[in-house]
Amino acid sequence: MHLKRQEVPKNWPIPRKGGVYVVRPSSKADEGLPILIILRDLLKVAQNRKEVKRAINLKQVLINLSPVRNDNQNTSLFDVITIVPSKKNYRIDLTENGKFTAKEISEKESIKKISKVMKKTTLKKGKTQINLSDGNNFISDVKCDTNDSALINLKDKKIEKIIELKDKANAIVTKGKHTGKKGIINNIDSKNRMAQVKTPNGEINVLIKQLMVIEND
Repeated sequence: MHLKRQEVPKNWPIPRKGGVYVVRPSSKADEGLPILIILRDLLKVAQNRKEVKRAINLKQVLINLSPVRNDNQNTSLFDVITIVPSKKNYRIDLTENGKFTAKEISEKESIKKISKVMKKTTLKKGKTQINLSDGNNFISDVKCDTNDSALINLKDKKIEKIIELKDKANAIVTKGKHTGKKGIINNIDSKNRMAQVKTPNGEINVLIKQLMVIEND
């Protein structure tokens, strides 16, 4: 299955003109990039699909420290891509223009990632089931609220800490017309579910559901 190039989401960093089709990702197209697009078109570590498939078969490409299964496997914001032969690591991020990008990071940084808390359910014995924006679920005793973010240790597969949605927190806009903008939360309007964010280019008002709190760059 393929996706028509004219139908690719605006946050994909590829031209709409060119071949008729591009690879269809394994999950929602607007929430990340297929690993084929990342390796061939973004990082240019492979020249074609055949090279990407070969690297995958040799388990030379990892997403969040786990081997990639298929060349259409989708990534999500802040996922970590590891190229085993070169020992290089990249984090999926957003540019100021709202396009997905892959930023090279250190090995130390590559064992951690941030994901947004979408839902939490209280279980027996004080445990909580935490559902995250990247599709992962954790059973944990950490205290958190919906719209906080979780810093995940990919090696231990545990939530290392919670980054609270609050005034003075750093944040990135993940959807909407301000996608990719980063700044500091000035004020949270819980009633209207809005947040005022101070960016280098001025203040913007964003729906909380379009915002993710992050650590300092």
